Amino acid sequence: MALTTPIDPAGPTPQDEHQRRGREGGRVLVLNATYEPINVCTVRRAVVLLLKEKAEMIEAADWRLHSATTTLDRPLVIRLVSYVRVPRDSHRRKITRRAVFARDDWTCQYCGSRANLTVDHVVPRSKGGPSTWENIVASCAPCNRRKGDMLPRQIGMHPVRPPRAPSPTVFIRVASPTIPAAWRAYLAA
Repeated sequence: MALTTPIDPAGPTPQDEHQRRGREGGRVLVLNATYEPINVCTVRRAVVLLLKEKAEMIEAADWRLHSATTTLDRPLVIRLVSYVRVPRDSHRRKITRRAVFARDDWTCQYCGSRANLTVDHVVPRSKGGPSTWENIVASCAPCNRRKGDMLPRQIGMHPVRPPRAPSPTVFIRVASPTIPAAWRAYLAA
């Protein structure tokens, strides 16, 4: 499945094709049987699921994948044929900087800045604050330094939105640096 060519013979140049593949990032959105987004996988994994008939293609790119014996549409969105039970304990998911930033829309929760982001414990760890989704927010470095190890009421700095466990789509947004247009309809919630 190494070569790709456009479907339209008068289609884009190889350089355009390379840029398109770069934008789509080689990632495929995986939907549960109920059309709920549950994961992002590689094109290779998606093709294996399609060939084993464990998934069906919902959205395809306008170019194809070629092997020695087969030509397939390049999947963008696939749907699993059988329902997969997904645990809803997002509060137990690993807390990462990127996930906190994505949950908080890449903005400081104290001043709204989008530059120089760090993570901040609302109730500092030195004051007994836990490292949980409900106590960590995105913060710009100046706000984080100003707050230091004080409680929000002591310094008068309160997060714009109270921190909470993220929705499952946050982890899909973290897994793919850019969200292709074909995914947006399935991620809207």
